[in-house]
Amino acid sequence: MSVNEKKPLWPVGSLIVLTSLNLLDYLDRQLLAAVLTPIKEELKLSDEQLGTIQSAFMWGYFLTSPLFGYLGDRVPRRWLVAAGVFVWSLGTLMSGHVSALGALIFFRVLVGFGEASFGTISPGWIADLFPSAKRNNAISVFYLAIPVGSALGYILGSAIAAEYGWRAAFLFAGYPGLVFALVLFLLREPARGASEPAPAGGAPAEGKPGWSAYLALFKFRHYRLVIAGYVAQTFAMGGFALWAPTFLHRVHHLKNEDAGDFFGKALVISGLVATLGGGFVATVWQRRTGRGYAGMLALSSLLTAPAAYVAFSTPDVLVSKIALTASMFLIFLSTGPVNTLILETVPAAMRATAMAGSIFAIHMFGDLWSPRIVGHLSDKWGDLQRATVAVLPAAIVVSAVFWCWLVLVTPPKARTAAAT
Repeated sequence: MSVNEKKPLWPVGSLIVLTSLNLLDYLDRQLLAAVLTPIKEELKLSDEQLGTIQSAFMWGYFLTSPLFGYLGDRVPRRWLVAAGVFVWSLGTLMSGHVSALGALIFFRVLVGFGEASFGTISPGWIADLFPSAKRNNAISVFYLAIPVGSALGYILGSAIAAEYGWRAAFLFAGYPGLVFALVLFLLREPARGASEPAPAGGAPAEGKPGWSAYLALFKFRHYRLVIAGYVAQTFAMGGFALWAPTFLHRVHHLKNEDAGDFFGKALVISGLVATLGGGFVATVWQRRTGRGYAGMLALSSLLTAPAAYVAFSTPDVLVSKIALTASMFLIFLSTGPVNTLILETVPAAMRATAMAGSIFAIHMFGDLWSPRIVGHLSDKWGDLQRATVAVLPAAIVVSAVFWCWLVLVTPPKARTAAAT
């Protein structure tokens, strides 16, 4: 066991630090959505080009995640995570100094590269801090950063852009990360698999050697179904996250800062309650039936699809706001369980690999394309509302198909800590 893999001093303290950094991660991701309108006006870009900027981030994120997954199961994780935080923060800072589309694309790729290290490795680190009975709750806390950080990105980004210009929003988000990267060196890593009393269900304690570990992921049926549904959900969420504030601005004629403020506040309230509530309810459900995690995924997607359709199709601004809030609440019910299943449907020694495989798949086949597709259809049809209605609810339906299938193949009282 390496020095960095000693027993952690305080698991809850490590969870707090990693969750705080994850919050900063998601704040940075949604800054772009909050300042799309002023960027479009200053750099004179089309909607498809705006979608391409977000896709550039995804290229940097998902293409490098397999590398960090490989390293995250084999070398000390603290250095990898700290370097990732530093690189994404530097890319964010530089995004505020560009004057051309090409430069902005380059630095968003750099941001994705840095966030790939953190996003791939941190969940496995947390899984090694907490036993199976407490793991889903800890993972749900970690992923509270998605709604809270994203909401702060929308709210602060639009407010700062309105007062000081869109460049200042990127500067605001970049500097703290350079400092916070140092905090990681106060933590100690747990040993890989430290929270597992023994290889559950006879699963091997070791991962597959080398890059063949990624091919080995395909043999886990439950993992495949989780990822298939997650790809479709992420496709919808990618388009939703980038275009929803602009949708409110163009279709319902809210001011850009008001649209960002509403979307951010609705996101933080609905996401906070749903992520915690969905995670804790799924834990109880799982203990009683063995299908709680899978059931929460299916329930989330089945309810989100009609809410999303209403949100983007109604001509009434109040109904649209209510349906948008409901969609966010319902989709975030799955946040903790989906990530817990990614980690628990493979052996403990393959957790970083499993997370990297997930990141690669959901972005390669999911939100890499949806922001640009929605932007392309908006340009082609001259109608952002029609573009969102045509793409996003349908993707949630596809997600529901795979996750309902997952419920059917998960036996009652299944031991999800075992690779299946």
